[in-house]
Amino acid sequence: MAMDTQPLEDTREASPRTAVIILNWNGRALLRRYLPAVVATTDPAISRIIVADNGSTDDSVEYVKNEFGDRVEIMSFDHNYGFAEGYNRAVSLAEGYKYVVLLNSDVATTPGWDRVLLEYMDSHAQCGACQPKLLSDRQRDTFEYAGACGGYLDCNGYPYCRGRIFADCEKDHGQYDTARDDLHWASGACLMIRHKLYLDAGGLDARFFAHMEEIDLCWRIRLAGYTLAVVPQAVVYHLGGGSLPAENPRKTYLNFRNNLLMLHKNLPDDDRSRILFVRRLLDTVAFAKYLLTFDFANAKAILKAHADFRKMRCSYTRHPSENLLSGSPYSRLSILWQYYIRRRRHFSQLKPKPR
Repeated sequence: MAMDTQPLEDTREASPRTAVIILNWNGRALLRRYLPAVVATTDPAISRIIVADNGSTDDSVEYVKNEFGDRVEIMSFDHNYGFAEGYNRAVSLAEGYKYVVLLNSDVATTPGWDRVLLEYMDSHAQCGACQPKLLSDRQRDTFEYAGACGGYLDCNGYPYCRGRIFADCEKDHGQYDTARDDLHWASGACLMIRHKLYLDAGGLDARFFAHMEEIDLCWRIRLAGYTLAVVPQAVVYHLGGGSLPAENPRKTYLNFRNNLLMLHKNLPDDDRSRILFVRRLLDTVAFAKYLLTFDFANAKAILKAHADFRKMRCSYTRHPSENLLSGSPYSRLSILWQYYIRRRRHFSQLKPKPR
């Protein structure tokens, strides 16, 4: 993978400066359902839509060619590289763009979405990446799980969002319609990022395969000195759960393993052992809960996640000197305590801890 690619910034006003990349694997049904809206609402003057096919064996590539012609570019890979490496390959090949958008194949965009994000990035040079407001395609008045209106991490590395805490997604009443640049992570369901920064930061960690990989990338973007933003004036609708249901043991395994890996690689020496010790205790509670409810498949997934984490952590030998979890009021609280003890279900009810 040519991670040293130096994209050429095209200064012609009419040339697309953004590559909107949709990763596909045997996803004809999703492409048929969502790609027409993306094509209809994406401005060809500023954005080029690219379907990066991860070695599909269905007829999804033929569908895109026949239905959209030259309005959609196709990249074809020889096999399925997974979510992370598939996007890395696609981004490295998308030369000549200032920005790239990682767009899930189960996302419906709305008119002007790409221009709103582009204009924000153009006017905020220190912003490394941004996301739109993510609403559920199943309940269009409700925030969607995978990013809602911008993501945060608590003191133990648990992700939560403006509009979503654990599985509780809020109704959207415009309560989070102010743009913010203090995010800890922006959603990979629809993520606009500076092309060169993506490559310089190393892209998505292919060892994660899928899940938590965009949070890990966002952590590295922040360590590089950039901010992350949500721009709610851009709105998209995300189906979510298109690859794995929430309680699928494979998803449990990836989420638990990758969260541990993310903390291990991005925390400094002084804090890493302490936080990982707490996480092991909390994961033990989750393991016990699955056992008590006779969900042995998910309990086994947690055990496997920890076993594989112990094997994989040895490959991460470089760690930052700064603990970003200690630098934000929203990462100095425990979302478990707020949710289960204080019974706070909405982001607006949280009381962030000042320094």
